[in-house]
Amino acid sequence: MSFEIVTDTSSNLQNSVVSEYSIKRIPFSYYVDGQEHTCMDTDSFDAEAYYAKIKSGVKVTTSQVTPQRFVENFEPILKEGKDILFVSMSSGISGSCSSAGIAANQLKEDYPDRKIEIVDTMAASLGEGLVAVEGAKLRDSGMDIEEAAQRLREMAVKMCQIFTVDDLMHLRRGGRLSNLSAIVGTVLQIKPLLKGDSEGKIVAFHKLRGRKRAIEALAERYDRLAVDPENQVVGIAHSACKKDAETLAELLKRNNPPKDIMLVDYEPVTGSHVGPGALALFFLGNENVREEN
Repeated sequence: MSFEIVTDTSSNLQNSVVSEYSIKRIPFSYYVDGQEHTCMDTDSFDAEAYYAKIKSGVKVTTSQVTPQRFVENFEPILKEGKDILFVSMSSGISGSCSSAGIAANQLKEDYPDRKIEIVDTMAASLGEGLVAVEGAKLRDSGMDIEEAAQRLREMAVKMCQIFTVDDLMHLRRGGRLSNLSAIVGTVLQIKPLLKGDSEGKIVAFHKLRGRKRAIEALAERYDRLAVDPENQVVGIAHSACKKDAETLAELLKRNNPPKDIMLVDYEPVTGSHVGPGALALFFLGNENVREEN
């Protein structure tokens, strides 16, 4: 293969998918009681225990990923004589894409014959992971790195990511919610609907009474906005609410069943920002889908 697909652990891909598509991942760190952790082995991640700790009041923090971490992961690939297509977490919620760019510029001085393409997915979790998988498919089909990168940028624009959370405190505390005026509490079971906008920022755009209605609203938007669903893999990520995730999956199959559904636990870094009880849906719509409510 002429180039490697590299992403980060916030892409939320399972071990089997990473192995099947030969995708490399850069570990992001999270801190529990000041101790650093990473999660490269998603199969052994105990999501129930992790989100129970957060719910009980254990503080989990994250930090800016430094350019040096990208250098350490990119350079061995360049030394092998391969190019890199890096599929990044949204620049709208993280500085990691910027750090990757700094690292790429630094490495290009030492490896002028190598190419490093960076794709800002304007997404996280499977909104990022599904783009990385598509990149691997394009690579394996023989597409060159520049065309593959352009295809992925076009795909990212069409990636709809909508979700609901039990408590907006986690997004607010981490500075991940852009329109703070839209914040609502959990009194009277009011549940917010949130999305990634055209800049990859998280915005609240609707509120509903009750968890059941929020889940139904996610499915309704899929029915209304998904393009060619029978030919796409749809993603569902959840923070220790598997029953709700399975309910959502069944609702998606009701009217416009997708080709497949990838259902995962939120990995710990992104999961620390959305908090326990988060339920997210990722699918492809048209180029205006991020503006839709």
